[in-house]
Amino acid sequence: MKKNKTKWIRFFKSLFVILIAMTVLAVSHNLSMPEAEGSTVYTLSKLGSRGEEVRKIQTKLKSLGYYKGSVDGIYGTATRNAVKAFQKNCGITVDGVAGPKTLRFLGLGSASASQSGKYSQSDINLLAKLIAAEARGESYTGQVAVGAVVLNRVSHSSFPDTVAGVIYQNGAFSAVNDSNWGVSSTDESLKAARDCINGWDPSGGAIYYYNPKKTSNSFMLSRPVIKTIGNHVFCR
Repeated sequence: MKKNKTKWIRFFKSLFVILIAMTVLAVSHNLSMPEAEGSTVYTLSKLGSRGEEVRKIQTKLKSLGYYKGSVDGIYGTATRNAVKAFQKNCGITVDGVAGPKTLRFLGLGSASASQSGKYSQSDINLLAKLIAAEARGESYTGQVAVGAVVLNRVSHSSFPDTVAGVIYQNGAFSAVNDSNWGVSSTDESLKAARDCINGWDPSGGAIYYYNPKKTSNSFMLSRPVIKTIGNHVFCR
């Protein structure tokens, strides 16, 4: 009788261990499962990485002129060098690794999705119009940087909290009050507006910019400079 009791105790102990193991495996499996279809999860891509995320990175870098290779989903030396060039231009850590911050600047990170949801199509159209008026003739990166300054002001406590409020703030942008405002937005300026709304900020967080050849304003000239892109100096 005692032997049978011991046997049953051992059986239940073994069963308990098996159940615990199965629970741990199930939880681990759920944690490693990808998001539901239709959502996009971005992690970290670096030399040697392969897959759809790498393909998206290559496609974006190619459209911006940083990557000249084929979009093959393989994170090789050419892709790494393109990422480095992009990072250097954006003023973020240059390591050739497409981590969360780099993805956000490329407009590919998950944070950019919620960012883009903050703005309406009217905001995008108005931002594109300002970019066309203020940055006509600048490089594509320079156009995105001008748009980014507007969005940085929207987020800054010293400025209005809407795109329209920032753009139409008295004296904020000279183009609003001169003949340049009659210029229509272009496909390129619309694309630039979307890119900065999606999180790409080549200005490095600037809230001011000016053309040193056309500006004598002492306040603007006194601002700490972040970087120069084309004819514009971007500053805090």
